[in-house]
Amino acid sequence: MSINFVIGGNETTQVHFSAKTANRHGMIAGATGTGKTVTLQILAENFSQIGVPVFMADVKGDLSGLGASGQMNDKIQSRIDTIKIENYSNRANPTLFWDLFAKQGHPVHTTISEMGPLLLSSLLELNEVQSGILYSAFAIADDNGLLLLDLKDLRSMLTWVGQNAKTLSLEYGNISGSSIGAIQRRLLVLEQQGAESLFAEPALKLDDLMITDFSGQGVISILDVTNLITQSPRVYASFLIWLLAELYEQLPEVGDAEKPKLVLFFDEAHLLFDRAPRSLVDKIEQVVRLIRSKGIGIYFISQSPLDIPEDIMGQLGTKIQHALRAFTPKDKKTVRMVAETFRENPALDTKKVITELKTGEALVSVLDENGAPTPVERILICPPVSRIGPLNDAERETIINRSPLKGRYDEEIDRESAYEILKHRAEQKQLSEEVRAKAEADAKAEKKARSSSKKRTSSRQSYTESITKSILRSVGSSFGRQIVRGIMKTILGK
Repeated sequence: MSINFVIGGNETTQVHFSAKTANRHGMIAGATGTGKTVTLQILAENFSQIGVPVFMADVKGDLSGLGASGQMNDKIQSRIDTIKIENYSNRANPTLFWDLFAKQGHPVHTTISEMGPLLLSSLLELNEVQSGILYSAFAIADDNGLLLLDLKDLRSMLTWVGQNAKTLSLEYGNISGSSIGAIQRRLLVLEQQGAESLFAEPALKLDDLMITDFSGQGVISILDVTNLITQSPRVYASFLIWLLAELYEQLPEVGDAEKPKLVLFFDEAHLLFDRAPRSLVDKIEQVVRLIRSKGIGIYFISQSPLDIPEDIMGQLGTKIQHALRAFTPKDKKTVRMVAETFRENPALDTKKVITELKTGEALVSVLDENGAPTPVERILICPPVSRIGPLNDAERETIINRSPLKGRYDEEIDRESAYEILKHRAEQKQLSEEVRAKAEADAKAEKKARSSSKKRTSSRQSYTESITKSILRSVGSSFGRQIVRGIMKTILGK
């Protein structure tokens, strides 16, 4: 029996979402204030209810309300009656809170090695030459058994590579000191933007994003990025891309499952592709295309579907389009192009309706159980069962304190890696140089002392020799012979 749930409807129709095709990915789009956040919320709730864990980035800070029960009001009751929703009841969802800065949830860490040179090059906005040097630094670290875990490891590695560039260039290609300096400066900027909090240990375990509670509901993991998105949007984008790549690399194939293993919601999705090099966009497109076989569903949230590269848009089966505004010729062109991405419904003028949608309304096309897109429908989105709006600090703290992961990521670990090893080598080298310099100084002093002693000895011997030679010369003279004879007479008594 297939698993499905209602995401919205109108007076005559309900739109059902099939869990079997949820790993075919999707898109939620629309202008600011048209209801994208609530749509994301009801999708996350329904996935959780059927036992599918969810990961999402909270850009505005209001998704934390998923962790608290909602409250009924007349507007919600009217929508329930219109859509004909059965068994509606307000309730909280099982939630985990995460935060790169460890203020609004459990800290999130990865390592430099896990991020890899491709993502780091994009994060640092390096040119081709600088990217090549970064790749070389990673290769040299691998060949020398040096772990690159945090930013100080990478800085130390680049410094060491620069100091030994002449030797290393023979094997790893030309290494420019100016390019290394440029990378180091980019790393300082990245550190000031808060990336130092991202690169540390213990690294995030993907299994902790794919858990269910005691009742079998999927746990909704909410990453607070309210500060990060303004402080360093590229760090935010790089983390999401890293998460995708890690899931693809680590998870086994599952084939056609009844429901996904994990669903990801990426808000402000355009940031993943802004100024990204073509090689990185190609990598994302490849992962999006292949990761569905691992049981992962990805849902991009952005103001316009055109924010997503065309090759990736072609991989998205579910399309939920809230209102778009058409104030300029460019806006009108966007509306026309978006309308053409839906499967046509003869009873609906899609191009016209897109600009007429009210808050909470959407044009929706989903995949049926055979994987074919359904004709576009204009519907009201179901009201969420949880709170619309954020938790207060006390409510959030309560959920964090009773989390099953409490204490697992709180204390950073700083094990021996490239920074410590290279620092130790530098200290040993300096010590050896000091010992050698002292030995050379001692040897010079000893040589000087010997030379001085030899000079004094040489001087005394020369003086004695001169006296002896003088006596011998005297003996050779007649006066000398007389002196000798006088001495001999005295001795012999004659």
